[in-house]
Amino acid sequence: MAIDYLFIGDDFTGASDTLATLAEAGHRVRLFLHPPNPVAVSAERLGAVGLATDLRALPPQQITDRIDALAETVAALSPRIIHYKICSTFDSSPTVGSIGAAVLALERHLDPALTVIVGGQPSLGRYCLFGNLFARGPDGGVHRIDRHPVMSRHPVTPMAEADLRVHLAAQGLDGLALEAWPVLGDGLTARLSAHLAAPRPRILFDAAAQSDVNRIGKALQSLEVSGRPLLVVGASSVAEAFIAGSAHPTTDASQPSSASTISTGGPCLVLAGSRSAVTAAQVDAARLFHRIPIRRADLASAGVQDLAAQAVSRLAQGSNVLLHLLPDEDYRLTGGELADRLATLAAAVFDRHPVRALGVAGGDTSSVVVHRLGFESLAFLHRLDPGVALCASHSSLAARDGMVLLLKGGQVGQPDIFNRFATFFRAGGLA
Repeated sequence: MAIDYLFIGDDFTGASDTLATLAEAGHRVRLFLHPPNPVAVSAERLGAVGLATDLRALPPQQITDRIDALAETVAALSPRIIHYKICSTFDSSPTVGSIGAAVLALERHLDPALTVIVGGQPSLGRYCLFGNLFARGPDGGVHRIDRHPVMSRHPVTPMAEADLRVHLAAQGLDGLALEAWPVLGDGLTARLSAHLAAPRPRILFDAAAQSDVNRIGKALQSLEVSGRPLLVVGASSVAEAFIAGSAHPTTDASQPSSASTISTGGPCLVLAGSRSAVTAAQVDAARLFHRIPIRRADLASAGVQDLAAQAVSRLAQGSNVLLHLLPDEDYRLTGGELADRLATLAAAVFDRHPVRALGVAGGDTSSVVVHRLGFESLAFLHRLDPGVALCASHSSLAARDGMVLLLKGGQVGQPDIFNRFATFFRAGGLA
């Protein structure tokens, strides 16, 4: 079988945003948490398939190993476009979340006709000009990424280089030709066709406006590549480009169901594993929640159980509960260890009390929590904010099937997003 579009999310929050982007454009799509059976994909008449991973949190060799394991599934689905979905801020390093390691492994397995990097996502306030990345900050201003008030100080992968060619070359992805902003218009398809003659063509596209994204998509769709795939790296702007270049979805536009019944009404549980200023403002604004701060001592084994008991007590009374990290707390744990403890906390709550609506803030946290709770795939339900989608879960565990999930990155969403999530769910807005 062959599908139009396959995306591999390097974390769950970003993958759910690409799921939403494609679904809203009428493409029949599902996000899988484990490699799907191609026969099942065909039976569900999917035109687009997502694979959610936690590659953003891993060292290079583990990234390579994971891509090696996924490659057979990707090849069996024969997509024209393979989208390696990364964070719109490109935060990564040679040692953690290496974009280069993933792309090199994908190139080795899939032999793409062309590897493309889409440098910006203007719809989300991310702009690439002359190869340099800029992003809107919490203050509303646009900053070069190495001077961004949040991303230059990211606790795991701080961005110290704005030139994406330099940034990615440090991860082994060198030889990037630049299609710069002033000349993205006329003749783009012809220039791309000329690049195809190179032994391993790689191109970085500027994207300063939505019109740039649209031009890129139309040029990529018009390329003649003799049955070989195109490997496209970037945020959900890659999906936006694909949509702009596609005349119509090639499959039934109705979305795949997740469960026979999606329950609504009742309290929500939110777990905030991000310590960004954006998430801190959202926690502060969450007046519809009973907020429980998580301190370092709480993440010891006994402390996790005590926190879970507090959360369960409030949920049983019908209260929404928000468990959140503190921005200035020294947890003395690596990012992976911290995400793992938070997943243990979430599982402890689920083991004691039924939860039908779960929100998770933080890409690494979302990846670990969703895996730990046993979800198998997600379908799109509703767009809550730019970059934030509500999804319906599918699971062979009855208690996990048909849940409503909000998975969001630390840098996205309006301050009142948790309140709107709770209001929407309690009012049965998804029924």
